[in-house]
Amino acid sequence: MVFANFKIPFNKTPLIGHELDYIREAIENKHVAGNGPFTEKCEELLKQETGAGHVLLTTSCTHALELSGLLLNIGPGDEVIVPSFTFVSTANAFAIRGANIVFADIRPDTLNLDESKLESLIRPSTKAIVVVHYAGIGAEMGAICEIAARHNIPVVEDNAHGLFARYKGKTLGTFGVMATQSFHETKNISCGEGGALLINDMSLVPRAEVIRTKGTNRDRFLRGEVDKYTWVDIGSNYTMADLLAAFLWAQLESRKAIQAKRRDIWNAYNNGLLEWASEQDIKLPTVPPECEPSYHLFYMLMPSLEARSAFIEMMKKESIHPVFHYHALNTSEYGKRFANISAPCPVTEDIVDRLVRLPMYHGLSEEGIDAVIGLAKKFSVKTAG
Repeated sequence: MVFANFKIPFNKTPLIGHELDYIREAIENKHVAGNGPFTEKCEELLKQETGAGHVLLTTSCTHALELSGLLLNIGPGDEVIVPSFTFVSTANAFAIRGANIVFADIRPDTLNLDESKLESLIRPSTKAIVVVHYAGIGAEMGAICEIAARHNIPVVEDNAHGLFARYKGKTLGTFGVMATQSFHETKNISCGEGGALLINDMSLVPRAEVIRTKGTNRDRFLRGEVDKYTWVDIGSNYTMADLLAAFLWAQLESRKAIQAKRRDIWNAYNNGLLEWASEQDIKLPTVPPECEPSYHLFYMLMPSLEARSAFIEMMKKESIHPVFHYHALNTSEYGKRFANISAPCPVTEDIVDRLVRLPMYHGLSEEGIDAVIGLAKKFSVKTAG
């Protein structure tokens, strides 16, 4: 993604100041591959801060999702319920295992999986329910987990947006048997490309370590638990290099400052645009009282596709870069050809043409925030046609 050509781009990766120092330290440690000192520090911090049972850094959130599909033994003929409103990785991780994807629609308020429609999608072949916490605002995990437990179906949380967010006081990523995190350059905490698998069912940990390291018992061998290093299961190379973990450690050390800055930007947008949005029939994010968001992104739902296109064009002319987001996966080329589309997704199909995200990154200045708000408030839906 290229954002740098704008005076106020959509995103800039936060650089805290210690990234190069720690990368140099990793080189001096003579351990730049995976499972090094910085990897261990990051995994331990994430475990302590989230309350997850176990944490494994991965090369991406996509790979963490793929690892979850392997751990659940997803295969041909199985069905996996996935929101249609999400990034393709959420579905791909299970589709590559041969699973049929059953797309679920979303709530019109939080844009998360609509728990009231969930049970009607469950069949004997349903082997997993994948929940996405859009914008870092928690899905209705109480109802979702109750339904899943009643049918004995594991829940996987795609928590790419929601690191350190909470639902009813509990950290997102700790409700399902597993959860995935993203440290992509667009996320609150970044190392360019990276992810993590949070494991809450501890019986899955030994096999997760094996699958992450090419199907070998390397981790147990290095701990002295076995006397041979050999191939014991299917697997791949999902281990994050310690060089990237060093970059990530600098970001995690400053997590509170990063999160506080994003909260300030989110609140400034919300407070500054609330009255104008109401007048223009534009919807701002809904945060239920039981949710503490991660402040990952700030979106607006315009009244129409035409209004969204006109708004983006107006902002771009002033060198400010808002962007839209996902397409509806159930109407995508792959979705129509290969997925098991068992129910319509009218809410998803409606909002994907109307949603626009405003610039949001740690380095966005107060002047920049004011510029975005000021220009946005000059936009008139009526004038846009």
